[in-house]
Amino acid sequence: MTDYWFVPKSYGYGATPVTWQGWAVTLAAVAILVGSTLLMVVLPAASHSGPSFPVVLVWAALQAVVVGALLAITRAKTDGAWRWRWGGKS
Repeated sequence: MTDYWFVPKSYGYGATPVTWQGWAVTLAAVAILVGSTLLMVVLPAASHSGPSFPVVLVWAALQAVVVGALLAITRAKTDGAWRWRWGGKS
């Protein structure tokens, strides 16, 4: 069994999940990002006012932490280096 959860993309920059762990991390990050964004839209709409500035700052910080963690995990668990690829084998 491999220790890598992601493989480098064939075209472009980055990596793609290839194991259930990679997909789980990716889907969890997407769920947190989408869920927190929906909360930012739905909860203030119920009170007919926009979100307060501190709430927006906390939301933005959460988004940054989740994306940063996803990138760090993806980079650490990728089989190979991240670089621009044009579809070749290496």
